Amino acid sequence: MNTKPLILIVLLVLVALSLSACAPGANQLQNVPPEGGAVAGFWLGLWQGVIAPITFVISIFRSDINVYEVHNNGIWYNLGFLLGAGVLLGGGSHASRR
Repeated sequence: MNTKPLILIVLLVLVALSLSACAPGANQLQNVPPEGGAVAGFWLGLWQGVIAPITFVISIFRSDINVYEVHNNGIWYNLGFLLGAGVLLGGGSHASRR
């Protein structure tokens, strides 16, 4: 009996399960303001992207600090966050230097 096809199928199933575990889910708090606050938009996303590395270090020691605001307006917050993080982290400009 040839076990190569069986091993290949098992490996493919394990890879598929591993990749599906990383898939993002829907944000249930999108467009829902936090208690006593407002929904985060582009500008707050930009700012939080810039300070993300600092926020990450603080979040290691304090459980009430998050790197990413879940009470956001969706694509605009995400765009601001990515642009802010890209500005601080170089945004790929190092690849063009010789």
